[in-house]
Amino acid sequence: MSPASGGLSELFRCPRGKISGLMGVDTAVAQKVEAPPLTPLGVTSRLAGTPARPPKYALTIKSASGADVIVGDPRATRALVALMDVHAVNGGAACHWGGPAAYAEMLAALHAIMFASEGRPWHEAFNFVNDAGHAENGIYALRANYGFDNLTFEDLKGFRGIKSKLTGHGESHLNPEGVLLSNGPLSSALPQAQGLAIADRVAGRDRLTVCVVSDGASMEGEAKEAFAAIPGLAAKGRVNPFVLLVSDNDTKLSGRITKDAFSMQPTFESLSVLGWNVTHVPNGHDLQAVYLAIERGIAEARSNPSAPVCLLLKTIKGYGVKATMENAAGGHGFPLSNGEKIVEFVDEIYSGETPPEFAAWARALRKDWEDKEAAKKAKAAAAPSAAAPAVKKDKIQTGLAKAAIRAAQDGLPVFSISADVQGSTGISLFQKTFPDRFIEVGIAEANMISTGAGFAKAGFIPIVDTFGQFGVTKGNLPLTMAALSQAPVIAIFSHVGFQDAADGASHQATTYFAATSAIPHTVVIAPSSSDEAEALMYEAIHRVGADRLAGRNGDSYIFFVGRENYPLTWVEAATYPWGKAQVITEGTDVVLIGCGPLLDKAINAGKALAARGVKATVINNPFINVVDVETIGARVKAAQGRLVTIEDHQVIGGMGAQVSHALSEAGIAHRTRTLGINGEFGQSAYVAEDLYQDRGLTAERMVEAALALIG
Repeated sequence: MSPASGGLSELFRCPRGKISGLMGVDTAVAQKVEAPPLTPLGVTSRLAGTPARPPKYALTIKSASGADVIVGDPRATRALVALMDVHAVNGGAACHWGGPAAYAEMLAALHAIMFASEGRPWHEAFNFVNDAGHAENGIYALRANYGFDNLTFEDLKGFRGIKSKLTGHGESHLNPEGVLLSNGPLSSALPQAQGLAIADRVAGRDRLTVCVVSDGASMEGEAKEAFAAIPGLAAKGRVNPFVLLVSDNDTKLSGRITKDAFSMQPTFESLSVLGWNVTHVPNGHDLQAVYLAIERGIAEARSNPSAPVCLLLKTIKGYGVKATMENAAGGHGFPLSNGEKIVEFVDEIYSGETPPEFAAWARALRKDWEDKEAAKKAKAAAAPSAAAPAVKKDKIQTGLAKAAIRAAQDGLPVFSISADVQGSTGISLFQKTFPDRFIEVGIAEANMISTGAGFAKAGFIPIVDTFGQFGVTKGNLPLTMAALSQAPVIAIFSHVGFQDAADGASHQATTYFAATSAIPHTVVIAPSSSDEAEALMYEAIHRVGADRLAGRNGDSYIFFVGRENYPLTWVEAATYPWGKAQVITEGTDVVLIGCGPLLDKAINAGKALAARGVKATVINNPFINVVDVETIGARVKAAQGRLVTIEDHQVIGGMGAQVSHALSEAGIAHRTRTLGINGEFGQSAYVAEDLYQDRGLTAERMVEAALALIG
C-alpha cells in the first residue's frame, strides 16, 4: 500500500521537519480508531482449587477479630522438608533446608488466609508468587499437609526425582497445578508478579497479588527496578492491591550478606520513601504475630491499592535446628548426606515430641542407611585385597582456579569478582589463596560482570564467576558492553546444561553457547577435564595480559564447565595448544565430536564402535565459536564426511551447529547427526545421567547415529 493510498499511513503521520523527534520526544500523530472493548483471553487457570480439608498437622491461632484460625503447623513443614530431603540426597541430589525453615511461619499464615477465601477459588482472590525458589520445597510440604492438589506425604518422597513434578525450584511447565510463575533465579518472579497486578487492574479483576522474596533476591537489579516501579505505578492507579513479604535474615548461599558483601538495611529503609506502606515484623517465627501482620497488610493493600504493602519479617535461616541456625549460611543446603542422623534432626524440630508418623518415617530412613552401610562392609570384606587403582578425578573448575593462582604468581594482576556462588564455581580456591584479591558484590550477576569491565579498564585482569544460567541471562548485556568497551573479562560459568540436574529447568543453562558465541571479541571455551581447564585458563590470562600491554583491545574468554567430577585428563601426557581441537583416537569411518561434560559419551561411543569393527575418530572440541577447521576438517574428509556430535546444549546454536557451519564455510562436504536438547526445557533429576538417558544424550545413541550414517 502506497502512502497516498491511506490505510495505516493515515494512522501514523510524522510531520515534515519532525523526523528528529523519533530520537527523542514522540511527535507522531495517531488517529483514533474504533475497536472492541479490551477483553483478556478466556484462559482457564490450571492451579488446583482450594483444599477440601484443614491441614493434618495444625495449630490454632486468633485472627484480628478474635476468631479461631486453623493454620498448618510450621514444625510439620520443617519435618517434612527434612524427610523429603533425605530421600532426594539418597538419590544423589542436593537440596535446600535453610530457606524453607526460615519461611515456615510466613507461608503457613499466608496459606491459611488464602485458603479461607469464600465464594470463589483461592486463586481468583489471590495471585500467589514465590520468588524464593530455594524455599519451594517448604511449599510442597505445607500443601501436602493440606492435601492440596491431592498431594500426599508419599508424593514428597519423589522430590527432585525425574518422575516427580515436585522440582528443585518451582516450575509451572511441569507443575501448573501448584506453580503460577516459575522461580529459581532470584528476583525473576517479582517483576512478573508486578505484571500480574497491573494486568488485573487493566482487566478490572478483584484480586490481590502477594509475592514472597528474600533479602538476597533484593540485591538483584530486577528486584530494585520492581521496588521502584510497583509503588510508582500504584500511585498512578495502575496496579491492583499488592503485598510484598520479605524474609530478612542477612544470609545467602555462601554466608552472611553484610559480612561478605554489604548491608541491605539501607535498601529496605528506602522502600517507604519509594511509596511502600512498610511494616516491620521483628520476629518472623512468632506465628500469631506473623498472621496478624499479614492479615492487616492484606486489608490495608485492599483498602488503598495506591500504596502497596511491604512486610519486612526478621527470620532466621535454618530455624528449628541449632546447628543450621548458627551456621554462617543458615544451612542453605540440607546438612545431612544420608539418613544416619535424621531421627535426631526431626526430634530437635519437635523438641522431642515428634508425631508418631514422622518418627516412624525417620526411623525407616535411618534403617535404610544402616542396611546400606552393612552391605558396604560386607562387600568390602569379600572384595579382593588388590583392587585396581582408581582413576583420579576432580571438578573441571578446580583447574581454572589453579591457573588463576599460577598466573598471579607470575605477576599478572588477576582479580576475582564474585556474586555469592564462588564455592560452587571453584574460584574460592583463588580467593582463599589471595584474600586481598577478590570482592563479592552480592547476589547481582549483571553488576558483577560490569564491575569486572571496570576492573579491566583500570588495568586488571578480572575473573567473574557464577552459574551458567545466570551468567548468560542476567549477564549477557554486561558481557556485550564489556567487549564493546574494550574491557575484556574472563568468566567462569559453571553448572551448565543438565549438570545442575536437581535444581531443575530454571537453573539449567541449555542455551549458553548460542547466547554468547556471537558476541564480538569473545571466545567461548568448554573444557572437559581439570588439566585441560588449567592449561587453557592459564593461557587465556596471559593472552589478556599480553594484548593489553601491547595496546590491543584483547578478547573476553568465557569458560563453561559442569558440576560433576571427571578424570584429570582423557589422554596421558596431553598438551593443549591454544585454539586446537584434541584428537583422542584416529579412524576413517566416522568422526565423533564431544566437548565439556559429554566428551566421555563420545569416547565411550568410539570404544563401542571399535568393538563392532568400526574405526571412529574421537575429537574433543573445547573451542566452540573459533572452530579448528584444520584439525576437524581433515578428519571429516577422511571419514567421507560422516560426523556425529554430542553436547549438553540445545541443538540450535550449539557446538555441533557451529562446527557444521564452519565446515560448510570451508567447503567441506559432510553429513551430520547432532545429539543435543531439542527445543525443550529440562527438569529436576537426582543426577545428570538420569536426564542424559531420558533425552538420548548417550554413547549408545551416538553409536546408532554413526551406524546410520555409515549405512
